[in-house]
Amino acid sequence: MAQFWLAFGFGLVTASVLAIAAVGLSLQFGITNYINFAYGDFMALGAYFTYALNSEFLHLNVWIALVGGSLCMGLLAVLFNHFLLGPFARRFNKTFYVLIVTFGLSLIILNAIYSIWGANVRAYNMKIEQVLHIGPFLLTRNQLIVMAISVVMMLLVHLMLKTTRLGKSMRAMSDNTTLAMTSGIDTRRITTITWFLSGTLAGLAGSVLGITEGNVTPAPGELFLFVIFAAVIVGGVGSIYGAMAGAVLIGLATEISAAFFNASYKLDVAFVILILTLLFRPNGLFARPGRA
Repeated sequence: MAQFWLAFGFGLVTASVLAIAAVGLSLQFGITNYINFAYGDFMALGAYFTYALNSEFLHLNVWIALVGGSLCMGLLAVLFNHFLLGPFARRFNKTFYVLIVTFGLSLIILNAIYSIWGANVRAYNMKIEQVLHIGPFLLTRNQLIVMAISVVMMLLVHLMLKTTRLGKSMRAMSDNTTLAMTSGIDTRRITTITWFLSGTLAGLAGSVLGITEGNVTPAPGELFLFVIFAAVIVGGVGSIYGAMAGAVLIGLATEISAAFFNASYKLDVAFVILILTLLFRPNGLFARPGRA
């Protein structure tokens, strides 16, 4: 039983990272209506931006560097949309063409990371934390901070969507872009802001993933992308709250399964949950109308 609770604690940490990434991807999909297959590389690049600010250039505290690295990734995401993805999306009605472009963007970012930082494992400059006994859980202070960051970000996203004019405009665009445009909403500005938020959340997710795993490499971004897709689809594509719920479910399931089976099968568990969801509830647990 003790092993279960230890795995449950690790699952909460994984779910925290996954929730940040899944919400960012859902925000972007809700506005653009296409999936960005370079999102995992956005995470990796954001993690390396944090690494550069923490260990190479300014030698900032890792938590301050995390803010800077995430914002840098947000600005870069806006540039990618403005000069590459946006023009393709406006020119071609079929999202298939844009998906191909995101695949190409993924390869470009990955090769850029290898060219600048190489394939060697990098680590943030931070103190080695002692494990804390919190009830049945064994967690480090950094892991607790990551969980707190995730909760705060989820609350901020919720408040933005429900109480601000920006959030209402984003929800209007997500429901019907044409109607939102005719109602006077500046759809291009909202799209730009959404890409900034999505890129920032991707950079944040990649950075906290590096903190929880203790290292930074280009590979985890692409590998983690499948788990993000699983969380988004299980929760319901286009549903922010579904992405949060899907992240918790997938995060807990993968880590708890690793306590009883070979840890190398964690991704297979996420895949099984994804398949079962598509078979019995194909629209997801919290699917929005028109987002099947």
